[in-house]
Amino acid sequence: MGTQEGQGHPAGNSPPYFGPSLKLDFELEMAAVVGPGNELGKPVDVNEAADHIFGLVLMNDWSARDIQAWEYVPLGPFLGKSFGTTVSPWIVTLDALEPFACDAPKQNPPPLPYLAEKISKNYDISLEVQIKPAGQENSSVVTRSNFNHLYWTLTQQLAHHTINGCNLRPGDLLGTGTISGPEPESYGCLLELTWNGQKPLSLNGTTRKFLEDGDEVIFSGYSKGNGYNVGFGTCSGKIIPPP
Repeated sequence: MGTQEGQGHPAGNSPPYFGPSLKLDFELEMAAVVGPGNELGKPVDVNEAADHIFGLVLMNDWSARDIQAWEYVPLGPFLGKSFGTTVSPWIVTLDALEPFACDAPKQNPPPLPYLAEKISKNYDISLEVQIKPAGQENSSVVTRSNFNHLYWTLTQQLAHHTINGCNLRPGDLLGTGTISGPEPESYGCLLELTWNGQKPLSLNGTTRKFLEDGDEVIFSGYSKGNGYNVGFGTCSGKIIPPP
């Protein structure tokens, strides 16, 4: 994947910086693959939303944090997000994940009625992120998290996406957002892990505030127990210099 270019936040009265991102980041996410869609103008009921999800994949929502910070107020994400997305090779169906279903976190305050579920569940999926710096033989684990930390469930997210009548189509991909746990070692991106570069990570003798050219980021995920073993394969991408 090529290094993203765009405008960065200006310093003082200077014009915005333009060039390669200096704060390239990964985001540990999963994504729901839509099965049956819905007609334009007909929202999906939250309690029927699972019938519209075929399965899940691992997803790296690459983010250029310096570009993102400059453009998201007042316009929202654009160049800071649009340059690349990486997904794992296997779609694991919700049926295959059912043995690993678990209660979703208690939501406080209670959600509005259109998001109130009769059964609110997540899945116990162990997630791991490794970074392999350029020139190094071994990768370093930087994050261990779990899908069960997700605050808004897959079904709530799909119902919310369609509440304005938006029509989903088979094969659409809905990213979950960053899946961070409560402990520092479970944070799902470098922005959180390094406190926006204030606390560099140690990777086998080298340090990283954000990603650099040649770095490879590798996501993995699996569920194990109850006589079942489910894996997603690896979700891997390598940073190459801009042309």
